[in-house]
Amino acid sequence: GGGLIAGLTGVLFGIPSLRVKGFYLAISTIAAQFIIMWVISQWGSVTGGYIGLNVSPAEIFGFQFTSQLSKYYLIMGICVIAVFVAKNLARTRQGRAFVAVRDNDLAAQVMGISLFRYKLLAFFVGCFFAGISGALLAHCYYGFLNPEFFSFKESILYVGMIIIGGLGTTVGPIFGVVFIRLLERLISLELVPFLESTVTALPSGWASGVTPMLFGLVIVLFLILEPRGVAHRWQMFKNSYRLWPFSY
Repeated sequence: GGGLIAGLTGVLFGIPSLRVKGFYLAISTIAAQFIIMWVISQWGSVTGGYIGLNVSPAEIFGFQFTSQLSKYYLIMGICVIAVFVAKNLARTRQGRAFVAVRDNDLAAQVMGISLFRYKLLAFFVGCFFAGISGALLAHCYYGFLNPEFFSFKESILYVGMIIIGGLGTTVGPIFGVVFIRLLERLISLELVPFLESTVTALPSGWASGVTPMLFGLVIVLFLILEPRGVAHRWQMFKNSYRLWPFSY
């Protein structure tokens, strides 16, 4: 249900993408977030408004996923299915049309690809996956939801994960999430305490502001040094490994 609602919402806000692209498309999607957050905050009878909603644990055929291990298996199982679907979708006619529209929408239109159909379908598929992950976040992690969990800062973080992992790949987002979360743990558990203990001349708590700065720096470095992300390096490693016995 979460996937379908998110997908339909994506189609609604994806209609402007038929007329804009690039930087302007990014601005329109950012505007969509503020509109959606405003609707959620004001529609209190359904969404709980600013107060939020209590969410019951995930349940399938009467079995509730309450333990950490059961939640892990549920999330991992759905993740595997989602990766399988996304990987195979890229190999279908629709997937090839997505690539053609992404690379050159004018050439794709000349070849007979309907930009209206495939752009809206791309928005639906992407938002469908996001809706499923949001449902898992609600039922298996927080147990409670309000608009503060989906701030503009979080959106930038998710985009950064995709950039670092690798755009246009299935494994890229996985690499990006792992990299960002490990970096986050390293900064919060190692770097911030070290800076606060060694630099005493500055006010208390100043080192916590280093975290967003470092995240931004990492994203900029990836855009400059490796714009295709970790997934490209992983592909190069696999190709080298396969070709190594024949390199001589």
